[in-house]
Amino acid sequence: MASIRDLKKDVNFVLGDIIEAVYLWEAGSDKKESEEGTVIIDKAISVFDDLMSKIHKKDVDNSKTHFKEIRTELEEKATELVEELNKLAS
Repeated sequence: MASIRDLKKDVNFVLGDIIEAVYLWEAGSDKKESEEGTVIIDKAISVFDDLMSKIHKKDVDNSKTHFKEIRTELEEKATELVEELNKLAS
């Protein structure tokens, strides 16, 4: 069960850091509540909700594979969100 708890923390920390980075970008660029930033934040929240629902899914055949897929999806989605944020910053 510790790995599930760690996975939940990872999802929370990674996506939370992305949201925080958007706020820092907005503060640094004087674009408070920008449309671009809001889109990235909304995507991050959507990814969070999706991954948490997958983590809480009970009827899985192979739990080890299931959680490995969730971790991989987290990495992929986080990378996409960071790339979008980097496009705004450049």
